[in-house]
Amino acid sequence: MAQYDVVIIGGGPGGYNAAIRAGQLGLKAACVESRGTLGGTCLNVGCMPSKALLHASELFAAAGSEFATLGIEVAPKLNLPQMMKQKDDSVGQLTKGIEFLFKKNKVDWVKGHGRIAGAGKVEVTGEDGQVTALEAKNIVIATGSEPSSLPGVEVDQKRIVDSTGALALPEVPGHLVVIGAGIIGLELGSVWRRLGAKVTVVEYLDRITPGVDAEVAKAFQRALTKQGIAFKLGAKVTGAKASKKGVALTFEPVKGGDAETLEADYVLLAIGRRPFTSDLGLDTVGITPDKRGFIETDHWKTSAPGVWAIGDVTHGPMLAHKAEEEAVACIETLAGKAGHVNYGVIPGVIYTAPEVAWVGKTEEELKAEGRAYKVGKFPFTANSRAKINHETEGFAKVLADAATDEVLGAHLIGPSVSEMIGEFCVAMEFRAASEDVARTCHPHPTRSEALRQAAMGVEGWTMQA
Repeated sequence: MAQYDVVIIGGGPGGYNAAIRAGQLGLKAACVESRGTLGGTCLNVGCMPSKALLHASELFAAAGSEFATLGIEVAPKLNLPQMMKQKDDSVGQLTKGIEFLFKKNKVDWVKGHGRIAGAGKVEVTGEDGQVTALEAKNIVIATGSEPSSLPGVEVDQKRIVDSTGALALPEVPGHLVVIGAGIIGLELGSVWRRLGAKVTVVEYLDRITPGVDAEVAKAFQRALTKQGIAFKLGAKVTGAKASKKGVALTFEPVKGGDAETLEADYVLLAIGRRPFTSDLGLDTVGITPDKRGFIETDHWKTSAPGVWAIGDVTHGPMLAHKAEEEAVACIETLAGKAGHVNYGVIPGVIYTAPEVAWVGKTEEELKAEGRAYKVGKFPFTANSRAKINHETEGFAKVLADAATDEVLGAHLIGPSVSEMIGEFCVAMEFRAASEDVARTCHPHPTRSEALRQAAMGVEGWTMQA
């Protein structure tokens, strides 16, 4: 029986980063992964391939419209197989990169399905059915999540697909119906809309992107509507019947009313994700997930001694970077160091065009808390670089404590905001005031100046709008 200081079950962003950090700290580590490649959902069928298609589809759309404005005259032609190939090639390079990092840090990759088999024991069943026994002082559960299901909508990955299937459609749909107006649905819906599909989004709530600052969400919906995406909000899906040629999707108003039917070529079910905690042998160490499948933890420790859990199987945002933070903190804690995660500074991003990015409290949350705050806003229409680049949609918004001026949240919609939200993450980690950002020199001309101008606006001295 192979013996380890730590065995990590799951090779996604949480798992592989935990394994690498363990190797860096001199721990003998193994990472168990059933998929044929490392990287988990994020690298293989999630974050990375979706960003590859978002980037490619943005360029395709720009070539068909914006290029002419810039004096570049082309007639773009879609080569969907090549677009899918470049996506797959990029993903392959990333997964091979993790294999290299494992070798560099002396981490063993044990291929197969990992299952806890009692205290300090993990059994790994390979594709050939052979079982390998591992002994570990510590076990880290990092098995991630899977798409949530919906009664009456059976995913067949042919006509009714989840996020994995939507990344590999064989053709541009004539009509794509997306169930769910969250991040995944809107990102993938925007990909296929830019490539020529009619896209309709059906959402149970009366708004899109729940959890996003309401003002930003409204502006975001307006932007997507202008791009041709149709929304049916406050709508409950009651069923989807697939045929060889398409799908008939039925829904009815949540508040009551007549049912409607949409005819679609494909339906994307994107109502969220659920933790993957089944068939892990949790009962062998006395761990019982809650009704939704989450594992309760206290500083990443489960109720079982020597068993830890990180990432999507625990409560909190189901984000790769949240899992990475927990991975480092968990390993450092079990190694006797002081692991820490600031859950108040976990950013969120939607990689559409315009992009949406945020960190910290929304206005709605601050109002619910009864906390006095000030707001600074700055539109990208007044930003020099955005104007020159013809990307003026959106704004930057900063929320700060009314008494102390501490930055409590930042909410951005516009160009490249995914790359800029990190500035406010750093500011909030150091509990900076909005004045600290406002009095920090930013390079000109850049989009980042909008952040500074918004921070100036908290105290009413925005200078460029």
